[in-house]
Amino acid sequence: MNNQADSITDYIANLPKDRKEPMIKLRQLFKTHLPKGFEETFSNGMIHFVIPHTVYPGGYHVNPDQPLPLISLASQKNYIALYHMGLYAFPDILDWFTEEYRKRVPSKLDMGKSCIRMKKMDHIPYDLIAELCQNITPEDYIEQYELARQK
Repeated sequence: MNNQADSITDYIANLPKDRKEPMIKLRQLFKTHLPKGFEETFSNGMIHFVIPHTVYPGGYHVNPDQPLPLISLASQKNYIALYHMGLYAFPDILDWFTEEYRKRVPSKLDMGKSCIRMKKMDHIPYDLIAELCQNITPEDYIEQYELARQK
């Protein structure tokens, strides 16, 4: 989706009508349920929840000028994309999430490595995503991230 916004407010204002409410709800869910230490940012047409350089000075290894990302949220052409790097980093949390998704959502999970594609706005499992947010602290994520980088 081509949304050339410069801020989160502009980004959300320019979303199609059917995406606005789910994006607002997901954003608020992250702000409410993520443990302390994550910070909201906006870049490349996506809302991000990151570990800021004040907490993790090394930043993201692909581009150390960027903070360490955990979650990104974007409205794509045919779906809302939720990129959750913790699912990739913690196999036990991925297993839990996929099992719970099957139990709670009538549609099949459409997921790549860390990307959950939500095509049906009325099937977004807000309660499950809220629980997912609470499963990884900044400290846990940094520890796992550094372990993965050593391999």
